[in-house]
Amino acid sequence: MRSKYTFFFEEVQQPITKLVTKFGGQPTWLTTPQWPLSRQTGKPMRFVCQIALDPTLFGEIPGRMAYLFITHEEGKFVDDTYDPDGGENAVIIQPGTPPLLTQPLLTGPSLYKRGRAGTVRLPCECAVQLSAGSDPDEMYDPTVEGPNDAFWEEVGIENKIGGTPVFLQMPEYPAGGHWRLLLQLEDSTDLPFYVNFGGGVGYAFLSEDGTSGKFLFQC
Repeated sequence: MRSKYTFFFEEVQQPITKLVTKFGGQPTWLTTPQWPLSRQTGKPMRFVCQIALDPTLFGEIPGRMAYLFITHEEGKFVDDTYDPDGGENAVIIQPGTPPLLTQPLLTGPSLYKRGRAGTVRLPCECAVQLSAGSDPDEMYDPTVEGPNDAFWEEVGIENKIGGTPVFLQMPEYPAGGHWRLLLQLEDSTDLPFYVNFGGGVGYAFLSEDGTSGKFLFQC
């Protein structure tokens, strides 16, 4: 079994400045700020979340905090946001090795929600309430019938930290080395903020040595 935390969101009105898991707002950096830049536009990516790397889930590793970013510019299409090596998303581990060009920015683009008019973008920052659980070790493969049905019924698609990834398509991990699930986040209308994973599911991964991360999404 693989330990996990499922979670639900609690929107806050005051900025969260502690080294805890949160979505939106501005990152609370453990060390020097490392804001990643879009390979295509050269502009800062949008901050999605920060995750405290709990030893209960990930063991005793060098990394203590993970920060997820993705390129998103209103009115401009940027390809490769789904690709772990496309230069349009990033998982920054601190302390760790940044995967691409960064700048020491304290603040930058972050999550938002739509106002009643639909076109107004309102800042959105959320704390999370965590619930401990566990997943089976087996991988779910939607192309195989039979035994996987039980896995789907037991685990399903859920927002979680750690555990076993439930892929919408064929199992897909970043290239090079062994990776474990850091975050699974569903692009859903139930989210209190806007993300664009093509209506699918985003998967962030942590390297075996706990010093680097990757992100991809399937839809």
